[in-house]
Amino acid sequence: MIYTVTFNPSLDYIVTVPHFTCGMVNRTSEEKIFPGGKGINVSMVLKNLGLENTALGFYAGFTGNELERLIREKGIRADFIPVKEGMTRINVKMRSDEESEINGQGPAISEADIKTLYEKLDRLSDGDVLVMAGSIPDVMPQTIYMDIMKYLADKDLKIVVDATKDLLVNVLQYHPFLIKPNNHELGEIFGVKITEKEDVITYAKKMQEKGAGNVLVSMAGDGAVLVAEDGSIFQAEAPKGKVVNSVGAGDSMVAGFVTGYLKTGSYKEAFQMGVCTGSASAFSEELATEPEVLALLDKNKGIFK
Repeated sequence: MIYTVTFNPSLDYIVTVPHFTCGMVNRTSEEKIFPGGKGINVSMVLKNLGLENTALGFYAGFTGNELERLIREKGIRADFIPVKEGMTRINVKMRSDEESEINGQGPAISEADIKTLYEKLDRLSDGDVLVMAGSIPDVMPQTIYMDIMKYLADKDLKIVVDATKDLLVNVLQYHPFLIKPNNHELGEIFGVKITEKEDVITYAKKMQEKGAGNVLVSMAGDGAVLVAEDGSIFQAEAPKGKVVNSVGAGDSMVAGFVTGYLKTGSYKEAFQMGVCTGSASAFSEELATEPEVLALLDKNKGIFK
């Protein structure tokens, strides 16, 4: 079974407001609501690609109830932990002459809630996949990723971590199966600016020296690089297409990689699936579907080396 964990999920309220003006009444021309959060995005794309999975996380209030309903509506097993105080956050994303975002805070997660999460993680069995993605709310220990990996160290799991800075660096000693920084995040860890694939390879190998297995690095319009745990290296240019919505593209890349690897056992196939899944989401209003991914794979065979 595949499990995802989202510590601070959201309802993403996306509104289009032509020519937004501060201090005036502005009316929307379009509104959409989606489940949000990096782990939840991974869950939704995994489901779109045909892989059953369970979404773990915390929810609260009427917004939490709606989040759970939307997740279940998409056919994903939702095993969220109810939090008594606060509510699941609403993130407002406004499209106008300039794009703006207002992100909510999230509920007051208690020590008892965290204990319940560990009880759910006890159910994981050897061979399962666990994806932990996204930021940590201020009310939770900032070591939670590392704490969970230490807690699960005796199990034969494939753990994927998509996080930044110390959240990512601190887990490396527990040998995650896959990490997915982008080139800017990778450079930030080492205090350098990374723009070239050769530099990505150099610093991805340094992450492996610290304990990472596979290092998948996205580079937006410049493509992507995979430094695999077996020593192989794969590179790709970015597939051609019009970027409609970049939100969730990185999460989609993770879901595509996991899907490709579980279906084929090949890092090469996993990398190609990951790149095309990330791009398929970027080229769409919503997250990638399997037909969109397969179409990109068919059209873009020449971008990989």
